[in-house]
Amino acid sequence: MKHHDGHPLEPGADEMRSMVERAMERIVAHIESLPEQPVSASHGGEELARSLAEPLPEAGTPFDELLDLIFDRAVPCSFNTASPGYLAYIPSGGIFHSAVADLIADSVNRYVGVWLAAPGLAQLEINVVRWLCEMVGYPPDAGGVLLSGGSLANLTAVVTARQERLGEDFLRGTLYTSDQTHHSVLKAAVLAGFPARNVRSVPCDEGFRIRTDELERRIGEDHADGLQPFLIAGNAGTTNTGAVDDLGGLADVAARHQLWLHVDAAYGGFFALTERGRRAMRGLERADSITLDPHKGLFLPYGTGSLLVRDVGALKRTHSIHADYMPAMRGGAEMADFCEISPELSRELRGLRAWLPIKMHGIGVFRWNLDEKLDLVRWATEELRTIPDLEIVAEPQLSLVVFRLRPEGAGREQLDQLNRDFMERINQRQRVMLTGTVLDGSFALRICVLSFRTHQERMEMALEDIRAAAQELAGHAAPAATAAACGR
Repeated sequence: MKHHDGHPLEPGADEMRSMVERAMERIVAHIESLPEQPVSASHGGEELARSLAEPLPEAGTPFDELLDLIFDRAVPCSFNTASPGYLAYIPSGGIFHSAVADLIADSVNRYVGVWLAAPGLAQLEINVVRWLCEMVGYPPDAGGVLLSGGSLANLTAVVTARQERLGEDFLRGTLYTSDQTHHSVLKAAVLAGFPARNVRSVPCDEGFRIRTDELERRIGEDHADGLQPFLIAGNAGTTNTGAVDDLGGLADVAARHQLWLHVDAAYGGFFALTERGRRAMRGLERADSITLDPHKGLFLPYGTGSLLVRDVGALKRTHSIHADYMPAMRGGAEMADFCEISPELSRELRGLRAWLPIKMHGIGVFRWNLDEKLDLVRWATEELRTIPDLEIVAEPQLSLVVFRLRPEGAGREQLDQLNRDFMERINQRQRVMLTGTVLDGSFALRICVLSFRTHQERMEMALEDIRAAAQELAGHAAPAATAAACGR
């Protein structure tokens, strides 16, 4: 229906096509230029943000001017997370197919929080959740929900475990993480009502995996002190090093003490699609709940997380609340009302952004990409070994390796500054972006390979830039190391 001037929020067919076509010109140009764009260009961000601040506009601005503002000013000043050279943090891909799915989902604007409101679309999202369960080895009657990301998934898991294991009197409950666990688990515990002191940080072994012997000891101590251990949070790919805990061992501990086992597999879980990933994460299927981020290992856009549970009834027992104005709920596991198993009532149709690309290409394409990332990080690790004075701090367990320069005789403070300079010199070349972390009190650099756009040629660029930066610093590091050795 073509609108008239009195209804500008109802564009006609020609105007809708024109808007999409003009936006697509900018989008395609942006995506095609990604390999040549700087990987990080956030310098001057404060000035940019100030220049864009404005009061509520009363009159409109032409669409093309707004496209110019977005693509010429706002987008370029950023970490280029879509770049093939983005090896920082945990990359998120943002495949184009999902953008098309979101355009469809936002345009039809159907409500899926209640199954009855859009049974067909709700079923497509239920299919996606079941596919995720299949990927991690869960049984056919398992279930879950798509959420905005790993943080909300971890929070939902902690609240569900609290309800299932402790009930209303929960303040004596204790949770167990490793010293490598993502901070969102601690945040989830605090938001779920636990004092931060109730979260036990258990030390790791030399591979940055939680020590199950120390975990058992702490659980025993808490029982003896009259506390109520109820949850273990394991890791299937930590942010710091990509470490994967002994998930089978954690499942054994949880079973002995009747604790809820939650596994944060936000980064690493989708490697279970590959043979090497399945071996590394043996025992994942025994967890009571699993956090998975499709916006990481399935390369979907930001805002696509999930929580899977072996017993979907636990989610319903925790989240189901009646209201007179709500329609009748289905009640069965096969046709889920998402509002009954998650914190959200209002929500977008998230499932389409996963359903469309998986249906278009099949899961084999995603498996191939994940295997490629495992190959690339192993190739990079072997190349790093050839650089003088460089040590591998954390061997790759999935697609992440940690390293640093360590010239002989340099002290800890000198090494930290040297490696911060090292990272800055690498990133200044703008072909790749690396980030660092602190392990055992020392600063180190990370390479995380996870973007579907990252292939062998970009990894070769990364190693060229790492070698060049190391050579530049070799002359600077030697005098400092000699001075340290002489005790000056």
